[in-house]
Amino acid sequence: MPVRKIPKNYVSVTGIFSSAKNGKSLGYESLLERDLMILLEFDDAVERFEEQPVKIPVVVNGKKVKPYTPDILIHYRPQSSGEVQRPVLGEVKVTSDLKKHKVKYAPKFAAASLYAEERGWDWRKFTENDIRTDYLENLKFLREYHSAEPDETLLNEVMTYLQNARSSVTIESLLQALCPTDDRQLYIAPAIWYLLATKRIVANLKKPLDMKTKLSLSKE
Repeated sequence: MPVRKIPKNYVSVTGIFSSAKNGKSLGYESLLERDLMILLEFDDAVERFEEQPVKIPVVVNGKKVKPYTPDILIHYRPQSSGEVQRPVLGEVKVTSDLKKHKVKYAPKFAAASLYAEERGWDWRKFTENDIRTDYLENLKFLREYHSAEPDETLLNEVMTYLQNARSSVTIESLLQALCPTDDRQLYIAPAIWYLLATKRIVANLKKPLDMKTKLSLSKE
């Protein structure tokens, strides 16, 4: 449960992120925070994440100042080896803001780093360089299809073709094989996006999705 209510902000965009992974909606104070949540939602290594998770005491020149509330706390699933990655306490900021207010943020971030270490957590700053990548753009596109399940017959057509192919195939070749008409693509394409969004088929999402993107069945 967040320890701080996100106020209305006339400088950046605030809003609510619907998270199936967490089974609830979470608030965000900027579009960059929302984008990080999209990445975490799709990451199988992440078990859950919390917004505005803790209030951290801050002391400047020997005096207590306003407590600092980081943006997010990320919890990870145990790995197959049994090893568990340490939770990550994080702040989400654009690089220009970090540089401009470096002195202002220094005591807050130092307090957060110590607070995290005392609890066996890691402390990290997330910037647009970490978050806004081709991978994010692909996830934002696929997210629109995640809850819109096509007819099972269409899904089976795609899955069966990939099973029979016995190797990865491009989106272009898949559409050519299953779509004798352009109208047919209007039904098959959403089935492909849905299967990618739900991880029943896989592709290299680190690169922009296009007709040359190769698809294969998920090994899971």
